[in-house]
Amino acid sequence: MTLRDSFGRPLLNLRVAITSRCDLRCHFCHMEGERRKETDSLREMTSDEIGRISRIAARLGVTRIKLTGGEPLVRKDILDIVKEVSSMQTLSDLSMTTNGALLAPLAQQLHEGGLKRVNISLPTLDADVYSKLTGGRIEDVLQGVKAAVAVGFSPVKLNMLILRCVNDYDFPSMLQFAADSGTILQLIELEPVNLDDGYYLANHRSLDDYENTLRQKAMNVETRRFMQNRRIYHLPDVDVEVVHPVENAEFCRNCTRLRVTSDGQLKPCLMKSDNLVDILTPMRNGADDKEIERLFRSANLRRQPFEEARQCVF
Repeated sequence: MTLRDSFGRPLLNLRVAITSRCDLRCHFCHMEGERRKETDSLREMTSDEIGRISRIAARLGVTRIKLTGGEPLVRKDILDIVKEVSSMQTLSDLSMTTNGALLAPLAQQLHEGGLKRVNISLPTLDADVYSKLTGGRIEDVLQGVKAAVAVGFSPVKLNMLILRCVNDYDFPSMLQFAADSGTILQLIELEPVNLDDGYYLANHRSLDDYENTLRQKAMNVETRRFMQNRRIYHLPDVDVEVVHPVENAEFCRNCTRLRVTSDGQLKPCLMKSDNLVDILTPMRNGADDKEIERLFRSANLRRQPFEEARQCVF
């Protein structure tokens, strides 16, 4: 059984933010569309609660789960969470988005625990620029990339968020690094989510020029049907995936996602914060699986494509 929303789009993917905490301070982070909190003393789901939510989602047709944050690896029980979620036989994919700074010493255990692949945020190879953008050390991330490839995560994707006049010059170096390291380069366009207008206007750069260049070099181009029809450019020695902002018709028309916020609410759309469905409170108040399924169905019916989502209230 696969749930479909009112526009016929299947629900196949669940993104679970397991924390809002992070060890870095990236100015461009959209925090999975969550409203920014003033403190980190927030309620977080336990590993058992995350596992239960994931199992219920799987019964409703979800086959792919991604653990996000914040930074997932700041959770001391991250190995327990991975094992809990990966135990479901119907799950075809369990992945994680991470900044990579804490990944190297955990990579082997995460892989053995059932994590299949990772997306690592790496906006630049310039150590000084990286430090200014994130407050972190690029050496830690590069060790994380190396470890992820070595233990067998497949694929390992490098998320390069393009910022105008900040790191856009570094595309050729990142392309070569991805080829040399056996990873996939994923170009991401800046989202107008959880950013002030001034920052967005100053740093946004369209990916159209990059796509034109990639199209000329590619041996073939693949379209990911159930991932917002985004394109993968297969070059002779490296693959490059291009992710345009979500507030476009193509992305929203082909969305198959539902999100779980770090404080246990179902979030139907990255761009909206006024239609969330709380499931953690009912769970902690004793709700059975049938009631949680009902809440999932309710949240799924709140999913809307671009024509409606562009009128979002933040």
